[in-house]
Amino acid sequence: MDEEIVFRKATAADSGRIWQIILQAKEQMRLRGSRQWQDGYPDLDNIMHDIESGCGYVLYSDHDVIAYGAIIFDGEPAYNSIDGAWLTDLPYVVVHRLAVAEEVKRQGIAALFMRKVEELSFHNGIYSFRVDTNFDNSYMQKILLKMNFTYCGEIMYESGKRMAYEKINTGYPKQGM
Repeated sequence: MDEEIVFRKATAADSGRIWQIILQAKEQMRLRGSRQWQDGYPDLDNIMHDIESGCGYVLYSDHDVIAYGAIIFDGEPAYNSIDGAWLTDLPYVVVHRLAVAEEVKRQGIAALFMRKVEELSFHNGIYSFRVDTNFDNSYMQKILLKMNFTYCGEIMYESGKRMAYEKINTGYPKQGM
């Protein structure tokens, strides 16, 4: 990638490219035998709602969107009940629907997106970062462990149990960021 990578809110004009990236991620998960995102979720309505509500964000480079995620600051109802324990009772940020374009996979783009979320949340006075993922999503689990998230237990959605993680952001920027 020749150009700087920009982190910004998604716009309606980005929705086609975002949907393409989501479909690529769904197919990759299917080919790996993962059950995550194989039941119709997320759909285009989820993405459009994210954009309209201001929680859809992208990484943008070389004149195109290369990653997408929903960044939510007002809580996740499923996180109210955990089989385990969260690290804190602080207000928190959540990332849902994180997906990276096929042509830039394995270049640290997902981790970059997560670091940008940490920076955004820190600047908004939010120091807890929570994420959940499916038990068979080894890619996301590796990213979370590499970024020093702590496994806290299981949470439940209609579609089943998910692994829940939390990270406390005690100061940004950190060494190596």
